[in-house]
Amino acid sequence: MSDTATLDTLPATRRALLDAIKRQGEARADELAAKLGITVSAVRQHLSALQADGLVGHREVRAGPGRPHHDYRLSERGDNLFPRRYASIVTDLLVEAEAEDPALVERMFERRRVRRVERAKERLEGKSFPERVAELTRVLDEDGYLAEVVPQDDGAFRIVEHNCAILAVASQYGVACGTELEFIREVLPDARVERVAHLLSGGHVCAYEVSPLSRRTPK
Repeated sequence: MSDTATLDTLPATRRALLDAIKRQGEARADELAAKLGITVSAVRQHLSALQADGLVGHREVRAGPGRPHHDYRLSERGDNLFPRRYASIVTDLLVEAEAEDPALVERMFERRRVRRVERAKERLEGKSFPERVAELTRVLDEDGYLAEVVPQDDGAFRIVEHNCAILAVASQYGVACGTELEFIREVLPDARVERVAHLLSGGHVCAYEVSPLSRRTPK
């Protein structure tokens, strides 16, 4: 299964199975079959596919003599397919914070940037310039930006973010985008960093051109 799969991209029966397990917490194959109105054999086939995709797990339960049965539950990956409203909640909280103190939101983003810089610099320490760019891209990818680095012919690099992890917030608070750019610049102080594509400006990605600063000629 693709890492970008969603509930909507799954076959209807598997989607229904995930929904039933989500609602019940744990369920046996026969319970799921009764709920969906299909055979136990068909349920087991779909559960096997969902386990292969890493969306479902199970535990063996013994209840008296005979063979143990399996209780199926969602894996973390399966649970993450269900909608989250984190973005709207965060935005609502920022609106409330701004109402209390108009400068508070900017200070919050700045503190977040500082903490991210400190953590990223620890991971980049002691690496060459290309290695640091690659490691920074991994940091961004882990943060949810679906980031990749593309070497350029002139020795520069392009960091491409195929997803904006803070898009809902950035759409309302421009300072969020500003701190992202400053984050990359501070983590790579010996680089020239320019944003060359921007989701909020109509692009389909955010991208940053990263090139090492030329060494100064000694006087």
